[in-house]
Amino acid sequence: MDALLNLLPHIINGISLGLLFALIALGFMLIVGVMELINLAHGSLFALGAYAAMLIISPDPAWFGPLGQWYLGLPLTLRYIVGIALAPALVAIVGFGLEFCMRRTYGKDPLYGLLLTFGAAMVLEESIRLFWGSGEQVMPVPQAVSGAFLFGDLIYSRYRFFAAGFAVAVILLVWLFLERTPYGAIIKAGAHDSEMVRALGINLTRLRLYVFGFGASLAAIAGIVMTPIWGLRPHVGVDAVVPAFLIIVLGGVGSFWGAVIAGVLVGLVVGLTGAYASEWSLLSMYLLLIAVVTFRARGLFGKKSMLEA
Repeated sequence: MDALLNLLPHIINGISLGLLFALIALGFMLIVGVMELINLAHGSLFALGAYAAMLIISPDPAWFGPLGQWYLGLPLTLRYIVGIALAPALVAIVGFGLEFCMRRTYGKDPLYGLLLTFGAAMVLEESIRLFWGSGEQVMPVPQAVSGAFLFGDLIYSRYRFFAAGFAVAVILLVWLFLERTPYGAIIKAGAHDSEMVRALGINLTRLRLYVFGFGASLAAIAGIVMTPIWGLRPHVGVDAVVPAFLIIVLGGVGSFWGAVIAGVLVGLVVGLTGAYASEWSLLSMYLLLIAVVTFRARGLFGKKSMLEA
């Protein structure tokens, strides 16, 4: 019993981390599914969302004068809500611009799209360094979700519970959007057969634009929520894009719940391994991927996709 109680915090931390991993992967999965493109800039959009939210939550008053002073006088909780609402929209606009640049690569060798998104990732990361500097940044969070609380004889982080609950809410909202709205049905159809969508009279160019912006906004939301846990630095996107790619392969390309379940599995493996053998924590998720794809090449819930020969 004592062993189970000692294990409980690591299980909870692993599940919360896994839900956040799943949130990172969902936007990546939508872009892969509809656009048949591995977006290497996804991690940089993740970082940009966090930096944009930090700018909105605690702007430098020297930039905005008396208006900035008045805004900083508002409650932190209100500024945090504004940041969560506006930063993803701003990153979605950046995503629109990136998708517009990518249009010349459609129908060509996928390597062109990979190189373009890799270049975009470098541009975004260096732009972050130019604007915010290379040092570690701290995003303030409302007092209600900061600190820790005691449950039994164990101490738990309030913010981790808030982040996990927020991730669950966003995942459910995205699922409801995809499953219960006509726009979601169009996105799913585009992921299944883009040429059929075009034949039905749906504007495929516009669909790709909106899906890329939607995926970018999901990356930004994940960046905002993950920042107080991971910290904020220009290259934090690299820490996000690798698990995102691993999770969609592990769960099965194009599978919504596959990505969610794979994210939780990766979080549990990383969390539990980190508790007992911290030097193996990052390696453990790659070992999990190898173990799964060895016996099921399409991932846990995957169907035949464009990534298969």
